[in-house]
Amino acid sequence: MRLSQLSVCLLLSIAAVGAQSPSPQTPPAQTPPAQAPTPPTAPQPQLPPPARLAPGAMPAERVVVTAGRSTVLATQGDITRIAVTNPEVADAVVVEPREILIDGKRPGTISLIVWTGANRTNYDLVVEPAITTLQQHLQALFPGEPIEVSASDEAVILSGHVSSTSVMLRAAEIASASSAKTHVINMMQVPGGSESQQVMLQVRFAEVNRRVITEAGLSLFVSRDRFVARSTTQQFSAPIFDEDKITFSDYLNLFFFDRKEGIGGVLRALEQKGGFQSLAEPNLIAYNGQEASFLAGGEFPVPIVQGNTGSVSVSFKEFGIRLNFKPTIAGDVIRLKVRPEVSSLDFNNGITLAGFRIPALTTRRAETDVELRDGQSFAIAGLLDNISQNDKAAIPILSKLPVIGAIFKSKAARAERTELMVLITPRLVRALNPDEVPPLPVDMKPFIGKGGGVGQEIKGGGVSDAPLAPEAPAATKPAAAKKEKQKKQPSGTVGGGGQ
Repeated sequence: MRLSQLSVCLLLSIAAVGAQSPSPQTPPAQTPPAQAPTPPTAPQPQLPPPARLAPGAMPAERVVVTAGRSTVLATQGDITRIAVTNPEVADAVVVEPREILIDGKRPGTISLIVWTGANRTNYDLVVEPAITTLQQHLQALFPGEPIEVSASDEAVILSGHVSSTSVMLRAAEIASASSAKTHVINMMQVPGGSESQQVMLQVRFAEVNRRVITEAGLSLFVSRDRFVARSTTQQFSAPIFDEDKITFSDYLNLFFFDRKEGIGGVLRALEQKGGFQSLAEPNLIAYNGQEASFLAGGEFPVPIVQGNTGSVSVSFKEFGIRLNFKPTIAGDVIRLKVRPEVSSLDFNNGITLAGFRIPALTTRRAETDVELRDGQSFAIAGLLDNISQNDKAAIPILSKLPVIGAIFKSKAARAERTELMVLITPRLVRALNPDEVPPLPVDMKPFIGKGGGVGQEIKGGGVSDAPLAPEAPAATKPAAAKKEKQKKQPSGTVGGGGQ
């Protein structure tokens, strides 16, 4: 009994000692699992934790919408507030707790900020032009034509190689009509198109003015001691009786007066013809799509009276031969918008203001659009102005008498005819190279004649040690003769007039 108790105590003491000391049979692979979490936790503080990112610092999401259309943006949380940078480009409205309705108004890029609780999200709203619709229309109207449509902020760019000029111009007109506020840049090309972007317009103005005036009238008068008498139709000036004298403002063409009998007469018989011809040939150069103008004439002053102060200021008005034109190069043709004008001063229809004689303007003007090829011409003719005026005056009863009735009549006939023709020829031009510049049309007499310089009086000339030029036609014999001649001259001689 005691032996069994002693063996149990011995076993308990051995177990207690084994529990305090490490066992050599414990495998070493069991220790690393307790230390495994330590390595990944060490580098974590070096990376920016998500909690430290400022709200809104994440990259903005991109939302694309077409101008004139709408889209719906969904969020993850309930929306508390939104903000749009430019409502003229796009507008946003919260329609549901987690949905935003976005309306595109005009092309552009703006920012949309959305708050959902404690979170904030940035969006880039990109409003694109309605190019998709325009592209579909062009493909439907011009099947098989490779027309490409692209856009910038406020411009639509058309590009591609089309088959004809008609397709090119029609497509540009459709693009311009699709949006009145959008600028269309036409970069389409056609076969045979020119690279020149400058147009020279050769214009010839020809004006012919013819006028004819016929006047006929007779005025009789009698001056006696007892009485005076006069017959006149008042169409032309007649003598005026003033007590014992007669005053003539105009003797007209024929004048007769018998001093003894006191009888006289003044006859107006005039036929006048006149002609006027004007010719101008201006040449203008304009860039593609830019307007150019020309004026050959002058300016006349027009006084302007101020209503309050009564002071007079002067404004100048232009007159003469004017031309405005705007070319558009469309492949192998040139579209021209021309506006020729010819004006002249007309003092007969002028007015008098504050002592100033202000003439009127007689103007002939035309404005049209034409389409030509390089070197072709067109004429604007038919600008006719025919004026015919007949004035007659007669004394009643006396003018009805036979034979002598014509003495108591007067008449004036005036006819004027003006014709203007404009001949226009557009040409595609380029700048001249320095070797292509023609000489100026001058014939100047030289002031200083050739020869007589100081250099010709110096013997020798040239640099004695200089080698022969490679392009000189000097052969071996002339070279030897020249070398022999150079030996006789001092070394290093320089002259200005070589022989």
